[in-house]
Amino acid sequence: MTAHSDLDPRFDPIINRVGTSCSKWDAMESLYGVSPQDGLAMWVADMDFKPPACVADALVAMHNHGVYGYYGDQTAYKEAICWWMQTRHNWHVDPASIFTTHGLVNGTGLCVDAFTKPGDGVVLMTPVYHAFARVIEAADRRVVECELANTDGHYSLDTAAWDAQLDGSEKMLVFCSPHNPNGRVWSRAELQEVADFAKRHDLILVSDEIHHDLIYPGFTHTPMSALDGISDRLVMMTASTKTFNIAGAHIGNVIIADEGLRARFAKRMGALGLSPNSFGIVMAQAAYSPAGAAWVDDLMVYLDRNRQIFDAGINAIPGLKSSRLEATYLSWVDFADTGMDRDEFTRRVQQDAKIAANHGPTFGKGGESFLRFNIATSRAVIEDAVERMQKAFADLQ
Repeated sequence: MTAHSDLDPRFDPIINRVGTSCSKWDAMESLYGVSPQDGLAMWVADMDFKPPACVADALVAMHNHGVYGYYGDQTAYKEAICWWMQTRHNWHVDPASIFTTHGLVNGTGLCVDAFTKPGDGVVLMTPVYHAFARVIEAADRRVVECELANTDGHYSLDTAAWDAQLDGSEKMLVFCSPHNPNGRVWSRAELQEVADFAKRHDLILVSDEIHHDLIYPGFTHTPMSALDGISDRLVMMTASTKTFNIAGAHIGNVIIADEGLRARFAKRMGALGLSPNSFGIVMAQAAYSPAGAAWVDDLMVYLDRNRQIFDAGINAIPGLKSSRLEATYLSWVDFADTGMDRDEFTRRVQQDAKIAANHGPTFGKGGESFLRFNIATSRAVIEDAVERMQKAFADLQ
């Protein structure tokens, strides 16, 4: 391992996740042809880090108690969520507005189910998180792709074009803030533009803000709930899972201020008999704490350095461009200027570099020339990935 002054014993160790029924490492050979024995898993959006000690300690205490019955009073758990949102995002949340779902893909599916009907259009601003389209289509709704404008790697809204594109059959907009996969932190003015767009077209606005804690220096996340005049159509979605690397807990927050929307969502959850598991509640409550906050602050210092190393190495390869992340740990790399077709640059990454990365087209329109790389891993792995990529594209240099 290269010597660095910014190493951290919580994030530097390489943890062998192979054979642990971990999707990121144990499924990559069947999906990408990359063996976990000599390949790198840089696709699934979870981190190769252990969660903060406060989460592990809470699970140990739960284990030591030894009885795993039904979870009862959620007061302290919801207070922890409210404390986090107020402290970290200056967002006052009413505990009564919080629903707990089995993660935010489940939360998205419940919103689609509760607020739209089969055949309705659901708007996505693409390229965007691939699970949205999967859930929408599985529910027999139509995905309406409104493509973001991409100017030299910087993404922006194009609501004037989207106004002309919609036909009135659309009932919902699922918005990603910060954006996955391009890492944008939307400004307040941009959020207002999205809110105005939703109001013009009478759309329920579902704002997925799962990456809201993973913000790089120089940028500030603004919750969509901070905007005036949008609460009557707004559904907020957040989670502890991405922030603290506890995705296996399958727990997410759907937060609805409007009483009418809240009643509709509650009725659908009740009809499906959904309730959270106690392990997820215990982990989330422990994470949303001062100890968890300190860990996230240190995590972002580490990820920021990973981002710098990865971007410098990738951007040194002629024809490759890694979008400068404002948030998330998911680097969005454009291969368009290599002159290669998608099969060729993908082959080089998977077969020559032996790296599994998400294929851009799965994120919808605008993703055709891209791959998405997860940089939330040990510093040594980032350096190895850069070296592998530079060798795989050595003929361009």
